[in-house]
Amino acid sequence: MNIDGKHYRTIWLNADGSTVEIIDQTKLPFRFETVTLRALDDAARAISTMQVRGAPLIGATAAYGVCLGLRDDQSDEALDRACETLAATRPTAINLRWALDEMKHAVRNLPREARLAVAYVRAAQICDEDVENNGRIGEHGLGIIRAHAEKKKGERVNILTHCNAGWLACVDWGTALAPIYRAHDEGIPVHVWVDETRPRNQGASLTAFELGAHGVPYTLVADNTGGHLMQKKMVDLCIVGTDRTTATGDVANKIGTYLKALAARDNNVPFLVALPFSTIDWSLEDGSTIPIEERGGDEVKFMTGKLKDGSIATVQIAPDWSQAANFGFDVTPARLISGFITERGVTPATRDGLATLYPEHASKRGA
Repeated sequence: MNIDGKHYRTIWLNADGSTVEIIDQTKLPFRFETVTLRALDDAARAISTMQVRGAPLIGATAAYGVCLGLRDDQSDEALDRACETLAATRPTAINLRWALDEMKHAVRNLPREARLAVAYVRAAQICDEDVENNGRIGEHGLGIIRAHAEKKKGERVNILTHCNAGWLACVDWGTALAPIYRAHDEGIPVHVWVDETRPRNQGASLTAFELGAHGVPYTLVADNTGGHLMQKKMVDLCIVGTDRTTATGDVANKIGTYLKALAARDNNVPFLVALPFSTIDWSLEDGSTIPIEERGGDEVKFMTGKLKDGSIATVQIAPDWSQAANFGFDVTPARLISGFITERGVTPATRDGLATLYPEHASKRGA
């Protein structure tokens, strides 16, 4: 995607062939800065502090983190240490574990002297595959938006989304926003209701930033506004992303997603989840078993923003003595999901639907 007319991915290998560059998402939307990752600890810190975030991008960063961990030591011990360090950074997004498994599979049985080069090749492939898969998600989701536009006889299609599942959450294109970008680029009138997504405000700071940069019309709303908009027939469909999806179709996504799904069901608004295959955890049957990340309470008690004089400040919004709980994700059961938009097509949010699109995984489970 483009920023000020220049194409960017969210992560890329630098010209030196070893260090990695990322967009520092903690600085957006007020400053666009990049950060160089030179060592394993840099990659782990970038993931845990959310300089990079979004399940697909977390996986891509972890893949390059393994490369950085092998730069000075290509032993089995170094490989295990890198994977253990990175796996501990964020517990909910399954793409992280998937990417680490891919990296271990790529290099484990190679001679030590060959491991580093192969690791960099596989990490680059993971990034390229993410871009390709998200592009296909955009194509398949475009048909859904186009059908709504035709039904409305050319009137704009109003789409509500939650958190950030655009190109900033991936290597490029995004998941939930990819169909929206495709529709906008093809001239279909679309408008996005952007949830602010407390407490880290990824909707306000990231989704609004990238939609605006691409020229997609949007309106920022408080998180609790979605139900009202649906009651007033101001939402045609909801599209969100996911950090982990069970084999039966339950979805863990940013906290607040479940409430949107409930409101959508009550108001007969289609509720769609966009995801690549790497976000499916075939080992889990029930969403209640998905580990839910609990982050520090200061994210709830403090907010960062721009003051009238242009300076950036972090301010406290709760009493000094307040205790704050900060659950990063909630689980939306499959029964509330109208369908999945994947790189292989659109399917019901069911075990059979996923098995039809991904028979190679279903066969491994004896389905």
